[in-house]
Amino acid sequence: MIGHDAHEVERKVISILKVLNESTQPLGARIIARELKDYGVDLTERAVRYHLKIMDERGLTQPMDKDGRIITKLGKEELKNALVTDKVGFVITRIELLAFSTTFDVNTGKGQVVINISFFPKDNLQKAIKAMKEAFHAGLCVSQLVAIANEEERLGGILVPKDMVGFATVCSITINGALLKAGVPMDSRFGGILQIRNSQPLRFIELISYEGSTIDPSEIFIRGKMTAVAEAATTGNGKILANFREIPAQCRAMTEEVITKLKQKGIGGVMMVGDTSEPVCEIPIGLNRIGIILLGGLNPVAASVEAGIEAENKAMAGVIDYSQLIDFWEL
Repeated sequence: MIGHDAHEVERKVISILKVLNESTQPLGARIIARELKDYGVDLTERAVRYHLKIMDERGLTQPMDKDGRIITKLGKEELKNALVTDKVGFVITRIELLAFSTTFDVNTGKGQVVINISFFPKDNLQKAIKAMKEAFHAGLCVSQLVAIANEEERLGGILVPKDMVGFATVCSITINGALLKAGVPMDSRFGGILQIRNSQPLRFIELISYEGSTIDPSEIFIRGKMTAVAEAATTGNGKILANFREIPAQCRAMTEEVITKLKQKGIGGVMMVGDTSEPVCEIPIGLNRIGIILLGGLNPVAASVEAGIEAENKAMAGVIDYSQLIDFWEL
C-alpha cells in the first residue's frame, strides 16, 4: 500500500508541474486546483499548497510574489522523465479517451472535434501557410478546416507560448469518435509512413504500433524528417503520414454512412476502405475484419517542416468546438 500511496503523490506532483509548465505566469494554489480538474486530479486548495511546499523543497517549483509559483528547470526535467510506467500504452489510451470525448454530431454539425496543435514562430506563420497550401489543395489532410490562436491565447485548452502562433488541424480520431457514437467499434492499430504512387496508396514503409508507444507516431516521423508530403501533393509520388484502423466487417454499411455524413460537414481523411479479411496496402487483416487507412491530420504541417519551417507539434492535443474552425483558404 505504501508504494501505491507514493505513486499517487508522485502523480499529483507531476500533474501540478504540467499545469505550471503550460502557464506563462506564476500561479496560485486556487488556480492550480481548478486547472488540475482537466487532468482528472481533484485536490483542494489546501492540498495543493501542501504539495507545493514539498515541491519547493525538492527544487521543482519556485515561489514568486503573492504565493504564486513557477516551474524550475529541474521541474521541467522531472516532468520530461516522469512516471515512465504511466506512459506505456499512452498513445492508445489517449486515442480511446479522445474518441469517447468527441461530441461531434454528424447530422447537425455541432459538437467537439479532436485536433492536433502545431506552434510556429509568429514571424514564420505566413511562410508556413504558403508551404501547406499544396497539401491542403491535394486533400492530404483530414479537413480543410483549421483554427488559429495568437501567443498567450488558448487553443483547445492549451496555452500558446510567447512569440508563437498556434495552428490547429482536425485529427483523424474525430472519425473514431463519430463511429463510436454510431455504435461502430474501431480498433486503432498503428501510425505510419505510407508510400504514394500515382496518387494512390501503395504500401506502408514505416509503422509504429500505438500499443506501448509513448509518443504519437506522427510527431516522431515529422521530427525525423521522414515524410515527402509536398512531393506527394505536387507529383502524386511521395511519403505521407497515415493511420491504420480496423472495424468488424458487419459494420461496413454503418461506417460508410458516417463517413459520407462527415464529408458533408467538411471532415474527410478516409483514404481507403478494404474488403472483408483482405490485406490493405500489404497489411494483413483479421478474419471478418475490414482495414481502413486514414490520412494523418498533420500532413500539411509535415510539408511546412520539409520546407525548412520548424514547428512544435502536439498530436491529439485535445478537443475544440466545431464552430471555432475556419476554412484554411480564408487565412
